[in-house]
Amino acid sequence: MAGKSKILIIGATGYIGKYIVEASAKSGHPTFVLLRESTVSDPVKGQIVEGFKNSGVTVLIGDLYDHESLVKAIKQVDVVISTVGLQQLADQVKIIDAIKEAGNVKRFLPSEFGNDVDRARAEEPIKSAFKIKINIRRATEAAGIPYTYVVSHYFAGYSLANLVQQSGTAPPRDKVVILGDGNTKAVFNVEHDIGTYTIKAVDDPRTLNKVLYIKPPKNIYTWNELVALWEKKIGKTLEKEYIQEEQLLKLIHGFETDLWIATLLLPHIAESPAPVNFYLAINHSIFVKGDHTYFDITPYGFEASQLYPDVKYTTAEEYLEKFV
Repeated sequence: MAGKSKILIIGATGYIGKYIVEASAKSGHPTFVLLRESTVSDPVKGQIVEGFKNSGVTVLIGDLYDHESLVKAIKQVDVVISTVGLQQLADQVKIIDAIKEAGNVKRFLPSEFGNDVDRARAEEPIKSAFKIKINIRRATEAAGIPYTYVVSHYFAGYSLANLVQQSGTAPPRDKVVILGDGNTKAVFNVEHDIGTYTIKAVDDPRTLNKVLYIKPPKNIYTWNELVALWEKKIGKTLEKEYIQEEQLLKLIHGFETDLWIATLLLPHIAESPAPVNFYLAINHSIFVKGDHTYFDITPYGFEASQLYPDVKYTTAEEYLEKFV
């Protein structure tokens, strides 16, 4: 572990947090997680915590809302990675304040793991969520805290796993609903790879005060291309229904309540506290506006698969193969 930064993950038991913890531990970084006592004793999350411990991860008891415990935890590490969820995004100012007080952190990675919010052109209600992330970026910079922003684009588990349909745990075999004309490029990444690339960046001077874009070339597809790839694998042509932007905007802004369409389009909707139009707005940003691919990343940061060619990432085609 000599020479590897000590890493603290806040929000470790969340969806992407688990993959970040796993990647950190596997790469030999001394890895810490900040958890509430109630999380450790929870029957479900407690099993995740036991997995952390078995991987050599150090569990620190504390709370995002307990400044003293937060500062104490941060003083033990070199890098802080936040993977907190939607409801806690704005509260990351508490992490910024604690990092400032601790005075020892050489890199902070706030909770991003989606679109590049500085360049997104999203509709409400996702626009407001992106604005919170923008505010956290600006607060980090104003505090003089060294940072890396990780833009991971679309999680495979929320997109490739069902071609962005609410159709259980596999892509559809009969009908697919597509937003827009299906010709806008988007980026799909497997969660384990997101974790790996994120941890690769923490000690890399090239990513200091930059954006890390996880945008490997074999994971960039239009929706139509993705469907065609799936059709080829299963040897069957799907029925396709296209939802044009005008109708989609009506769904997002509540002028229509076609919940059948909305539910069909949305992964894991039943598990989420967020409203239907929140997810529709994300997909509008990605698949209609093209917010993953419309701009050149060069002025703002670096592409992960170019920086780390040693990482064998899972391609979208390989990921889909397991559902055939």
